[in-house]
Amino acid sequence: MTALLKKELKTYFLTPTGWIFMAVFLLISGILFSVQLVFSQSSQYSAYLVSLLFLFLLVVPLLTMRIFTDEKRFRTDQLLLTGPTSLWSIVLGKFLAAFAVFFITIIVTVLYPVLLSFHGTLDWPMIVGTYLGFVLLGASFIAIGVFISQAAEGVVGAAVLTFCALIITFIIDFLRPYMPTSDVAGLVWTIIMMMIPIFWLFRAGKNIPITVLTALILAVALAVLWFTGRDLFTGLIGKSLGWLSLTRRFSSFSIGILRFDAILYYLSFTGFFLFLTVQDLEKQRWL
Repeated sequence: MTALLKKELKTYFLTPTGWIFMAVFLLISGILFSVQLVFSQSSQYSAYLVSLLFLFLLVVPLLTMRIFTDEKRFRTDQLLLTGPTSLWSIVLGKFLAAFAVFFITIIVTVLYPVLLSFHGTLDWPMIVGTYLGFVLLGASFIAIGVFISQAAEGVVGAAVLTFCALIITFIIDFLRPYMPTSDVAGLVWTIIMMMIPIFWLFRAGKNIPITVLTALILAVALAVLWFTGRDLFTGLIGKSLGWLSLTRRFSSFSIGILRFDAILYYLSFTGFFLFLTVQDLEKQRWL
């Protein structure tokens, strides 16, 4: 994994990809820093960091779009898959390289509060907490980008799909109040959510009997829940969207509160998408 990590880091810094990511992020963050803090003579640095979240929509697709699509474009994917390196080492090496570029860029922005500290008093515990949330949220978004890069066929497609996926994570909280709350709507939502793992199971194994058996077991379990605990489905859409929300958990970091459940959620979310990437590579290996 170490050799692959070094190779990926060299790729980022010997090609424009890494430099474009850093330049775009630092340029826009520098402009916002000047406008929100310097010109207005404000010391609310944590609020400034929160305003940078929208930058993820622009820069994360740039960072992750070539991770696996370039392997396919240059016909090196099969060489990588049939080599002695394990799939987890491949995925982790590529993920950690992208995360390292992101982390280095974030470290550069630490100069901003240091400069501000000469002109006023800053709430350093809150700033450190916000930075921690920033890093964890960035890791989750990069994991999404890595997965999409593996699933997509081209660089542009990977960038567009990653951009759309990140937009969805941003607007989930805005959609929650407008979701239907009836138990029937919750039932329909549950059925749709159940179809996702069933489809994934069929796509991964092409085993119709196993897929049908799994679908029947889930259908029976759903029927039991419907007739014994119908209230569980009331407001289920809004609750499940809340579980999927990445930005909602960031709010605790932005006020200096480090919640263990939020940290665990981000780490689990990152690990889940890396796991999906490994499973997709495993399927590709045997095609």
